[in-house]
Formats: sequence, structure tokens, C-alpha cells
Amino acid sequence: MIRLQFIGATGTVTGSKYRIEFQKKHYLLDCGLFQGLKVLRLRNWRPLPVKPSLLEAVILTHAHIDHSGYLPLLVKNGFRGKIYSTRGTRALCQILLPDAGHLQEEDAFFANKHKFSRHRPALPLYTERDAIESLRYFETAPWEKKISLTKHLSFRFLPAGHILGASLVQVNADGVRITFSGDLGRQKILVMDRPEPVEESDYLVVESTYGDRYHSGEDPLLTLKRLVRKTFERGGITLIPAFAVGRAQEVLHLITRLKKRGEIPNLPVYLNSPMAVEATRLYRDFMAEHTLTDEDCRDIWETTDFVSTVEESKRLNGLKTPSLIISASGMAEGGRILHHLKALAPDPKNLILFVGFQATGTRGEAILNHAGQIKIHGERIPVRAEIESIDTLSAHADQGEILTWLKHFKKPPRMTFITHGEPAASEALRKKIEEKLHWPCKVPDYLEIDELK
Repeated sequence: MIRLQFIGATGTVTGSKYRIEFQKKHYLLDCGLFQGLKVLRLRNWRPLPVKPSLLEAVILTHAHIDHSGYLPLLVKNGFRGKIYSTRGTRALCQILLPDAGHLQEEDAFFANKHKFSRHRPALPLYTERDAIESLRYFETAPWEKKISLTKHLSFRFLPAGHILGASLVQVNADGVRITFSGDLGRQKILVMDRPEPVEESDYLVVESTYGDRYHSGEDPLLTLKRLVRKTFERGGITLIPAFAVGRAQEVLHLITRLKKRGEIPNLPVYLNSPMAVEATRLYRDFMAEHTLTDEDCRDIWETTDFVSTVEESKRLNGLKTPSLIISASGMAEGGRILHHLKALAPDPKNLILFVGFQATGTRGEAILNHAGQIKIHGERIPVRAEIESIDTLSAHADQGEILTWLKHFKKPPRMTFITHGEPAASEALRKKIEEKLHWPCKVPDYLEIDELK
């Protein structure tokens, strides 16, 4: 008997965690932070259903914080097992996790300094040191190789597209196969390859971030060209909140192509995220895992100003001439993007351009839905800048692309669990799978436990 518990990514696109119980031992598949609505973020402070010290191992699909960001807290609270990942995922976690810890400390410091937190004192969920400590427990595994956890339990990583190192995970528990999609990449290639087809699995856990929609057919290159030129002509600054891993590099690639062709003005382009800068470096170390060429990578470095220090970051807030700033986080929940929003959102000459999914309850979602003002560091900031979005850059498969991937299965799984989506998206995908493929499927609830026979 296998028990599968859904500790996160139910009714939301964040907090991915799945507990696998097999032969009285416990394992986690993904270990992410909840983000967005306060009711979700508060879950990060609650104890897990199983003590971290009782977990045998963690298997990580990829490095994004909503899948990996709880790891430092897991180790802080007593976990001493192995954290299995691909090489690319570990390399990215070495950047993302310490940065996440640093931001936690920075936000707590800022809250205490300006006394806008209800907590006295405000404390970080974990520190940069905690994050660095968690990296000691990583062990990498190559693609496709069977990794045995016990005599009767094993798993293997398959490429998922999405970002560097991102994987599908196939778990085999005494002959019962469970496939976890992680975050499923696109069928339409921009920077990453398509996800690996899967033909058989007894059970399937599939994401549904875009389960209720199709990405538009617009060419992101043409849309980006139009918006940047329009903002330049009115003397404004284009601000792009972007996820430091994956999205920032895609946007830089497109901007570089446009500048190289002379299709946008030769304006300064700033990447203001130390984490994104380091992630961009990694693309040259993992050339086999993406579609960018050596020339593409070189062009990005030659046409981008990489911002490292706090002083350089502050200077950008005083820019008066047209320029383009890419900064993290992608949902405007933390990091240097907040300071840029405070400086640039009130001016109607400027453009705030979103290039990724905005979860319910995030500042990004509020801005995209035309909030007249947003709260940053205890202040109410008016939003008068132009607001636009490009959804075709998403690294997540849309409904049609998910169905395309599912159609590779030779026979239906016994049950398909639909997770990692807002309620409407998950429910829409469930109905579509039942209608088109006639598979049994369900949308599990938070903390639900299913017995897989």
C-alpha cells in the first residue's frame, strides 16, 4: 500500500509538496514555499504532517522556490536525509536558496526598521545560513538512471523542459509506477526543449497552472518590440518583473535579438537581480539542456548591464532617460523589483510589463488587474504606469499542450491527480481530460491522503 498526501499545490500554484508513505517510511516529492495570499503564506509557518526528522529523502523536480524554497526550513527543523535532484537543479538551488534566505532576513530587517509588521520583532522564516546548510544534503542523479531508495522503491528523472534541470519524476514502489509532472514545459520551443513523453504509469500527478486556457498566438518578439518602442517614444522606462531563472533569460534573449536587428532603439538594458545574473551564467555551463547557442549567450552578455551592488540598484531608481530594467521577483512579492515599483509605478510615461503567471493574492496580480495603488513596505504606492503582459513566454504548458503530452500514454493511469493550479484551472483541466481522454481523474484537497493500491 502506498499513501500519497497532498501537502501543497492544491487550490494554488505554490507550495508544492507531496508526501509518499511506503513500507512505513516517508518521503517528500518537492519541498516548496507557499506564496501569494496571506492565508497561504501562513502555511509556511505551520508544522508539516510528518516530522522532518522522520523523512527518509526528498526528491526535487526543479529549483523554483515554490518547489524548493521550504528545504532550508526542513533541514533547520531536523531533516537529515538526502535531497535528490538533477545537476542543473542543484546548481540553481545553490543560487536560489541562499538568496531566498537573504531576502527573508532583509524583509524582516526592513519590517523592524520601519515598524510596519504586527510581529515584534518580525523574524525570517529562515536565514541565508540555514539555506547554505541545506545545500550539504543534495545528491545529484543523471537523467533516466534508476535510483534505488530501498529494495522495493526507486525513481528516475526525465526532462520536463520548463527551466534548466527541471524534471518529471517517475517513482516505482514495488512495481506500482507514479509519475509526477513537476512543472510541465511547453511544446512550443523558445529556450527549453519539449518535455519527455511518458507512455505508461499507474498513477499520474499533473500540474494545471494554465489548465483552463491556451496561450495566445501572438509572437512575443513582435509584442515586446511594439511595447518597448512605444514606451521609448514617450520617454518612459520599461520595467519587467521576471522570475530570475528561466524567464529573465528568455526576455534577455528576445531583447538581444531585437537590438541586434535594429528593431528597437539601442537603449540601456539592466538585469537587476544578483540571482538572475548568476542563473544566466549557468546557461553557458549547461549548453546541452537548452536551445540557446554560444552566440546567443555571448550576445546577451554583450548587450546587458548586469547590476550587482545595492548602490547600483538604487541608482536605477533615479533614471530619467528611456531604458529597460528586468528585476526579480516575477510576481513582485519581494526583492529589488519592489524598490523599482515604488519609483516607477506612479509615472504614466513608464511601462510595467509582466511576462509570467501572477498567482492570486500577489502584487503582480493586483497590478495586472489594474489596482489603483499597491502596498509596498507599509506605503501605499499609486499605480499610474501603463500595464501590459505577454503570456506567450510562459514556461508552463497550456491546456492544449498538457493534453498533447498526455496523449502519449498508451493506456489511462488508474487515477490522474490534478494539482498546482488555481481552483478554476484545475477543475477545467479535469473536465477536459475526462471529456477528451475519458480518464478517471480528480482534484485533491489540501492535506488529502489517497491510498494507491
